[in-house]
Amino acid sequence: MVKETEAQGLSRLFAFLRRPSSRYAVGTLLVAGILVASVTIAGGAYMMGKTNSLEFCISCHSMYDTVYQEYKESLHYQNASGVRATCPDCHVPKAFGPLMVAKLFAVADIYHEIVGSIDTPEKFEAKRWAMAQKVWKRLEETDSGTCRSCHGSGHETMALDEQDKFARRKHKRAFNEGGKTCIDCHKGLTHELPDEPEASQAYAGDSGHLFGDG
Repeated sequence: MVKETEAQGLSRLFAFLRRPSSRYAVGTLLVAGILVASVTIAGGAYMMGKTNSLEFCISCHSMYDTVYQEYKESLHYQNASGVRATCPDCHVPKAFGPLMVAKLFAVADIYHEIVGSIDTPEKFEAKRWAMAQKVWKRLEETDSGTCRSCHGSGHETMALDEQDKFARRKHKRAFNEGGKTCIDCHKGLTHELPDEPEASQAYAGDSGHLFGDG
């Protein structure tokens, strides 16, 4: 009897969704739909903001005890200008489409944290090369878009004559030759460069997306 009542209730609900009752004005249904959509969008924006922060990124031990400590020693954390770049500035694209892709990939990162794949410094270091390769590849594919969101195109925004001789020569050559992007030369700028393992170890350690972009 209970099952029949539940079935009848579901049937009435689907019937209402297909053809609303005349008791409810179209305006009322429209307002209700707008309210539901607004709450959904606001909730999504709130969660996006929460997960797109330094505090969220370092809330797990694998990040706090390793790359965060390295980051605090870098110029991205503290510099003469006082401008600080945090994790999302470097790892999360600004454009909506790439941003959503990065967030989907980040679900796998959270999974590996939960199951304990990288929950100790030793485990983290064992997979660091594979993780770094994925980050570098993504930056190459996007022409270092997150770098450029702060540093600009380089050849138009850099005052080469104010750089030291080595940096000036390297940047000028890269601009003239073309085909290069920031990450080609700036690996290890904020985080320590991982040791490259033997080919067989690198293949075995590449077991899914880890800490790709956010």
